[in-house]
Amino acid sequence: MRPGAMLSSLAMLLALTLITAAAYLAASALARLGLRHVGTTAAIAMVIHAWLLNLQLFRHGALTIGVTEGVSLIAWLSALLLWTACWRQPLQMLGVLLYPVAALATLLATLLPSPSQALPMRDWRLETHVVLSVLSAGVMTLAALQSLALAAQDRLLHHYSSTGWAVRLPPLQTMERLLFGTIALGWWLLSCTLLTGFLFVEDLFAQHLVHKTILSIFAWAVFGILLLGRMRFGWRGRRAIRWTLAGYLLLILAYFGSKVVLELILGKHWG
Repeated sequence: MRPGAMLSSLAMLLALTLITAAAYLAASALARLGLRHVGTTAAIAMVIHAWLLNLQLFRHGALTIGVTEGVSLIAWLSALLLWTACWRQPLQMLGVLLYPVAALATLLATLLPSPSQALPMRDWRLETHVVLSVLSAGVMTLAALQSLALAAQDRLLHHYSSTGWAVRLPPLQTMERLLFGTIALGWWLLSCTLLTGFLFVEDLFAQHLVHKTILSIFAWAVFGILLLGRMRFGWRGRRAIRWTLAGYLLLILAYFGSKVVLELILGKHWG
């Protein structure tokens, strides 16, 4: 690429990034203040974010995704899932937490691009596994966000406080029901992710995926135990919050922890 064209491309990426981050922050501020047009502002941010991701991730028929690009992709998907959920439940206040994270993730992906290996997207099996992996991470990110909001509600309840953004969320029981519904969906997606990984990945050790797989299985087990505890013993409240965050931490370590070590420290890649 010629220097002039490269500078023009970088300028466009930076402009799109700044617009996206500003729109996410505006949506968060509108949600915090309880004003209108939160959904519209967030939708504008997500559309531009999707355009930006397309430019960053898909090049010459291959998927190029590093650590910061992966964070940005999962943040976008989580924002999209929240935006969709808001059509059925009054969950706009969750955007106070999520949208600033999405803004930061967008900035990181543009300003600190990660070294990564291009993965040809000509195999439907690989495409299926990647899509399921991103979907499961996005859903579980939303579940972690819900658990943090639930923790804030629980704290307000125990301190008899009637102020703060958390008081504008749905009732505690409704939030718990939504949390476990989200976890159940994420658990099934994670199950499919692991299944396609075992079926379609030929050599876990050669592709540096064994650590990711083991941590993902631990996360899958934690979420499975949490769902079983809910069904059999009625787990809720702080216990549910702790198990959700523990499972999410394992899942994040499975993807980003192993990816950071491989790419940024050892200079290797998955695949």
